[in-house]
Amino acid sequence: MSLDDLLDRNRRWAEARRERDPGFFARLALGQQPRLLWIGCSDSRVPAEEILGCGPGELFVHRNVANIVTGHDLNLAAVLQYATVNLGIADVVVCGHYGCGGIQAACAAQPPGGELGEWLAVARRARLAVDRGLEEERHTLPEEDYHRRVVEENVRLQIERLSRLDVIRRGTAGRPGAPRLHGWVYDIATGLVKIVVSGDT
Repeated sequence: MSLDDLLDRNRRWAEARRERDPGFFARLALGQQPRLLWIGCSDSRVPAEEILGCGPGELFVHRNVANIVTGHDLNLAAVLQYATVNLGIADVVVCGHYGCGGIQAACAAQPPGGELGEWLAVARRARLAVDRGLEEERHTLPEEDYHRRVVEENVRLQIERLSRLDVIRRGTAGRPGAPRLHGWVYDIATGLVKIVVSGDT
């Protein structure tokens, strides 16, 4: 599919939207009131809005390889500040997904080099935590099941890291307390989301 094909799809999408709802784009242009901030993986198979059945303006989204949270990521910190202070978002979701190439790379005997390898160093800590919990079982567990456990542990780890960031601890504008943090995992094979960290606890 060429870029021209994609631009043609854009024109047809916009026309179809206007036909169904003539005021749609005018309303969007007035501002946004998203329900939550989604911190997810860059994987092209994991579109937040589609997974949750949402449309434009309903979610505030930040994506990176393996849904990593780090205190040195100025981009993420700015997204968190804008979401919680300017938009008053009270719920933050970190969503990983089974079959994550980033997690598989972090679990490899020889992790990738360069920037990707540096980035995935955080996810390798999730792998080590799973290895400690499994002990001898690690050698008998099917690789797919092992990766699924690391995906879930990685989400827990990122929630923990998120909870320590100053921008989260400062709280949400117009609401009492810090934002609620939720850890989810999306199963590409079923289309369903699994809760691994509940923001209500």
